[in-house]
Amino acid sequence: MSGRYQPYRAGGYGNLSRPDDDYDSYGEGYVSASERYRQQASRAATSSSSSLRPVAPAAAPPPRSAQRPGTSSSHQESNAEREMAKVLELIKQEWPAMLENDCIPVQLALQLLDTSSVGRAHEYRNFQRAHQYLQDSLKKIVHEYHQGFNSSIGTFHKIQGSIQTSQKKVRALKESLAASKAALCATDPELKKLHATSRMYEEVLRTLDELDELRTVPDQLEARISEKRFLTAVGVLQNALRRLTRPELEDIGALSDLRSYLANQETALMDILVEELHEHLYLKSPYCQERWQNLAKCQGALSEAFKDAPAMPPFHAVLDSMDWDRPVTEDPHKNPEADTFYYITLLVESLNKLGKLETAVDTIKQRLPVELFSVVNETIDDIDQKHPSSLRGSSGSHGLHIYGQRETRMRADVIYDLLWTLYGKFEAIAECHRVFHEAIKALIRREGAGNNIALLGSFKELWNLYQNEIRSLLHNYVTTDADVYHFRSSTRPGLGLGLNGKSDSARDHLFRFAEADSKSPEMVAEYEALDNIIRNAVPGLTSNARKNNGDGRKTVLVVPRSDLAGSRKGFAGYGSQQGSGTYKSLVEPSVFNMSLLLPPTLVFLQRLKSIVPPGSDLATSTLTSFLDNFLVNVFQPQLDETLGKLSDTVFGETDAFLQDPDWARVAKRPVFKGATAFFTIVTAFCRMLGTIPHDQALSSLIITQMMRYYDRCFSWYKALVTKSQAEQDGSASNSPQALRASARIALEQCDMHDMVQELWDQEKTGDPELLEKETEMLISMAKEKPLQNSDIIQDRDTISSLCLLYTSMKWLSVKIQGLRFITGNDTDSSRAPTPGPVKRRWTLLNDPNKATSEGGPVYLPMTLETVQSFDGILASLTTLATTALHTLHLELRFRILHSLSSILTPNPPTSSPTPTTPSPSSTSSQNPTPYLLRPPVTITDPDPQILSLNADLIAFDETFSRLLRGCDREVSFLRDGLALLVGEYLIANAPRVAPMNLMGCERMLLNVRVLQQNLRNVEGEKADLGRVNGYFELFCRGPEGILERARGDGELQQQQQSEGDGEGQRKRGRKEIVPGRWKYSYDELKALMELCFSEQLADPEKGVAAAARRQMADRLLGLSEYMWQS
Repeated sequence: MSGRYQPYRAGGYGNLSRPDDDYDSYGEGYVSASERYRQQASRAATSSSSSLRPVAPAAAPPPRSAQRPGTSSSHQESNAEREMAKVLELIKQEWPAMLENDCIPVQLALQLLDTSSVGRAHEYRNFQRAHQYLQDSLKKIVHEYHQGFNSSIGTFHKIQGSIQTSQKKVRALKESLAASKAALCATDPELKKLHATSRMYEEVLRTLDELDELRTVPDQLEARISEKRFLTAVGVLQNALRRLTRPELEDIGALSDLRSYLANQETALMDILVEELHEHLYLKSPYCQERWQNLAKCQGALSEAFKDAPAMPPFHAVLDSMDWDRPVTEDPHKNPEADTFYYITLLVESLNKLGKLETAVDTIKQRLPVELFSVVNETIDDIDQKHPSSLRGSSGSHGLHIYGQRETRMRADVIYDLLWTLYGKFEAIAECHRVFHEAIKALIRREGAGNNIALLGSFKELWNLYQNEIRSLLHNYVTTDADVYHFRSSTRPGLGLGLNGKSDSARDHLFRFAEADSKSPEMVAEYEALDNIIRNAVPGLTSNARKNNGDGRKTVLVVPRSDLAGSRKGFAGYGSQQGSGTYKSLVEPSVFNMSLLLPPTLVFLQRLKSIVPPGSDLATSTLTSFLDNFLVNVFQPQLDETLGKLSDTVFGETDAFLQDPDWARVAKRPVFKGATAFFTIVTAFCRMLGTIPHDQALSSLIITQMMRYYDRCFSWYKALVTKSQAEQDGSASNSPQALRASARIALEQCDMHDMVQELWDQEKTGDPELLEKETEMLISMAKEKPLQNSDIIQDRDTISSLCLLYTSMKWLSVKIQGLRFITGNDTDSSRAPTPGPVKRRWTLLNDPNKATSEGGPVYLPMTLETVQSFDGILASLTTLATTALHTLHLELRFRILHSLSSILTPNPPTSSPTPTTPSPSSTSSQNPTPYLLRPPVTITDPDPQILSLNADLIAFDETFSRLLRGCDREVSFLRDGLALLVGEYLIANAPRVAPMNLMGCERMLLNVRVLQQNLRNVEGEKADLGRVNGYFELFCRGPEGILERARGDGELQQQQQSEGDGEGQRKRGRKEIVPGRWKYSYDELKALMELCFSEQLADPEKGVAAAARRQMADRLLGLSEYMWQS
């Protein structure tokens, strides 16, 4: 048994010491992976060589390098290494467990000793051979490298000797240091004194160097300030102040002046920075001129001064190009002022570095009203000098004037030049404030200071002031209150006027810088002395700018008005007088200026929206809210007042209802001067309303004035047709009886009114049936109530005025009808306010040039509700025109009836009823029986009343032809039926001429012929008095002739009835039996028969009268028989 395990004790399991085994129980912790791999390969090669050679000469496994293509050893392998590689490969193939890190040799040894079926005792010999192979490989390795091992042992001894020598030297050095320390610890008073003196001299030299550097600080500071390198100047100043606060310099008395100077310079530098900031924020620097001039040109300014302004990049592009994330730096090679926006950021950085940024922001806010006031005032002065006062369209009418195209163009040039220039400056100022805002915002963001409202709230204050300035300008050029707003084209002395126009003695003695002569020797000397004091006290604050610059300009000392805030309260501060806080009006205030003021204002507000910083407390949607307030509370009342005053002016003119001498320029027919003036007002207001957002309240104002004008015209019409106080017979002036007969029928609803209206409504005037019906009604009315002199219009000018009234009302109604325009915008500020914001369209509605052009359509925008009132006014104007025409129609006929009535009705006798023989020139008013004539009277002239009637008819016709030219329908309406009325009235009232003899009948026939001749001149060929002429010719034939005529008419009528010619008779009318043979009724022939016996019946002898009655009765009986048979 013991012999059985001896081999294992020798080199196998029993050899626990394993002297030849390189087994590492700690794994890879102590050898590298490559070294371990080489060791394993050596062992495997040795084992393989010792176990395989006795068994079979098998080929050794290839080396590891051969198994890995692509890799090569750094040197040629030796035989021992190859043997070792083979051994490792053999162990890897046959004994892989031995290569693992967690290999347990005891377990493998027990398996080799186990002879059971699961043991590995049968592999024990192989294990021994492998072990022997490994031993042999190791021996070969040792044999090959034994010389290197020997030399390594010698080198190790040398290294060990060198280390020992070094240890000895370090030990000696340590002893030397200890001795030196002991020597240095020994005290020496002289050396200590020298050391203290040396330290003191070093401090003195350092202090002297600092003093030399501090001595150059003022020069450096002034140089940097003069070069506008403020960021460097702030650094120099703060560095010097920090040095002066060091303890070693605090006790130097010589530095007190420098310390005081630098402290003053800190304040002065802040003032300089603020002033420089103001120079660029408010466009005082010449480097800012190009920017605002370019903006003014882009907005629409047409001034010759801006045409050469270079193009500038848009503001949003400038903002995008600026880097806000990095602090701004100075470039000593360029002028910092050339770029205004860069210069503003540089000043902000300098103020922040100086620690005065918040103070500077407060100063800017405080001076903002004064600076803006100066900008506006200087702009107004510049425009005032550019435009002569004689070319501003001044009328001196306090806004109550409608301007022509030339005057409007001149006013527009002034207003546009002022507003485009001013708004260009405002926009440039707003851009500078936006850059100022963004610079502070970026600075706060970089420094992590949070949202500092005190530093970022200046933009809203700027907008509030802009709003006040715009509102003030609108007030100044729109409102026309004479107690507050005084317009004068040139400045005059006496500036100390109160609001009531009286002199204020307290203000007359106030000193004003504006009144001082800046060129006087005393003022120049004072300015120079003040400039020297400021330059000596605060270097850099001022320069030689007061002296003539390159462009010949001088710097003027600007003194803000102390009472600006108080004077800006309310709106009573603007006028032509240059008092504190007031502006001079360049043109006369008028509501018509609104169309000139709004377009530039709206363009500016639209451009301002893109400048407002996002996220600010100023909402861009509210930029036009103050315009809503101005429109409702200021402009609308002023418009109402101006409309009322202009209308009152038109109504109150003495020639308002006279013919316009220039009517041909506006109408086809003569019209009232007041009508053209009123429509000019309406057109001007409608054109102005087309340039502002629609508000139904404004349209209602014009409609109200239209109603007022209609009322005025209707009142004037009633004044024309109202009887005089003496003619009214005690009737009330407002009663229908106080009107003339024609006006009374034209205004009242009666049968005669309806008849005239029916005649007028016919498409073709002159309907015979309607004319005969009208004639019958007129004759019947005259019989029922005879016309008096007071019922007739005696003044021919009244007839002309009625014609003008008709043409004016028709022309005005047509013109106003052209203004009718229905809009879908139902904004009405006159109604009770509804909850929610007012949605008003504040945009540029029209081309700004539309306000200055006379061409183009003009409309009055109205809603469906308002247009009803408008249509009612149109209907009223048309009705008034029709009423005037009906009055003329009736007046002409009543004049004829009244004149014929005076002819047919003789005056009652004054002395004896005996017939007289008046002279031909005598009138019927002097003869009670004008148609009872006897020789030697000769009939050569018609009755004077006939001549007077003819003169009246001619005057009427001339008036119609002159004032109603081109109105063929109206003239026909007035003329048609006159001859019919004359003839029928003379026949119907023939009994009123009794007594009449043959000579009297000849005179009546002469009257008829004269009337017919005149009526043909008026009415044309339609005028035919043949029926009345034939009627009185029957009188000349006597009673037998009348009977013969009645018998012949009856036979003709019977013949027609038998032939059935009723249609032909109807076409010929009721007054003709056959062409040329007039038809007379029984009553007409009876009256003529009675007229034939009127001379005998009027005879004072009773027998003659009785015989005449008997004869007349017989003739009337025969007449009745003939007439009834027919």
